Amino acid sequence: MTMIVTGTVPVPLPLDDIKPWNAARQMLVCASVVDEAPEVKTFTFVVEGGGWFRYMPGQFITVELRARDGDLHRTYTVSSSPSRPYSIAITVKAQPTSVGTRWMFENVRPGSRLRAYGPSGHFTLSRNPAKKYLFISAGSGITPMMSMLRWLSDCDPAADVAFLNSSRRPEEIIFRDELEMLARRMTNLSLGFLPESRSAAAPWGGLMGRIDRHKFALLAPDFMSREIFCCGPDPFMRAVSTIVRAEGFDMGHYHQESFGATSIAEAVHREAPDISIDGTAAGLMVSFLGSNEQAACVPGQTLLETARAAGVRIPAACESGICGTCKVLKRSGEVDMRHNGGIGSQQIAGGYVLACCSRPLSPVEIEA
Repeated sequence: MTMIVTGTVPVPLPLDDIKPWNAARQMLVCASVVDEAPEVKTFTFVVEGGGWFRYMPGQFITVELRARDGDLHRTYTVSSSPSRPYSIAITVKAQPTSVGTRWMFENVRPGSRLRAYGPSGHFTLSRNPAKKYLFISAGSGITPMMSMLRWLSDCDPAADVAFLNSSRRPEEIIFRDELEMLARRMTNLSLGFLPESRSAAAPWGGLMGRIDRHKFALLAPDFMSREIFCCGPDPFMRAVSTIVRAEGFDMGHYHQESFGATSIAEAVHREAPDISIDGTAAGLMVSFLGSNEQAACVPGQTLLETARAAGVRIPAACESGICGTCKVLKRSGEVDMRHNGGIGSQQIAGGYVLACCSRPLSPVEIEA
């Protein structure tokens, strides 16, 4: 709970006496770090100076990491529930090639201060309410599902949910203990765990192997009548979508969230428009009002690329129009913006653009 401190005694602040977190102005302070599974930790944060968090279950935030070789921006799904708004948590898994997550593991401790942006994202049951849900994930793709399930546990404990998770080994099932506890409290929650192999570290007597049509039907026999949310590595999500599509499932009720944006980022750059600039290659002038800088954006470049060339800092993470971290206010001018859901129609109407996927069509002024 958000608190003020008078002497040595913390005093709770009621929710209606404080303001929601302002990502543009307020830092996060780490409240706790918890080991969840091998190479998986949950970092819980509160608002520096007091505040509460307003987001939808399943959304993500972008964290700014002050690494030795320069700032890193990484997007992490929120694993906590907005029904408990005084803190926010992200659960992250360190892969062998991880840089940002390894930095967090080694440097973020209770009391550490981090800047973050968000929340963002459209992968949430709040936008797709249903009578019955199927949450299916692999590895750390379980995090948005956990946020949504925690929300349902607090706000609709009678919800009908089938919850399936695939992992490499039994001991790598993230949140297993909590899920089994929730299944005892939520009478319409069914769990299905699918480790790929056994391990001496944790006994296992259930189904094993990779997801296929047979295992899918055993674990979620009534999936045709459910709203499906899927998250995990791309090969896993392709396998799931192939299975349900082959069964004739209405894909309008199928939603998925991907970890990586590399392929989308490449597509965004491949689709860059050919911009004609009055017959010259001089480029269009971009004015960065907040930094009092100007630079010419050469044909094909984005506002973000132009900013970097001019030494102007615009935070960015996915660089493919997904995360919304690089959102800036456009004061004047026209751009060609080809995003992938990282900005909403109301924000666009308000003059905001994503710098990573916006290319000037005229001289532009932005707040950066």
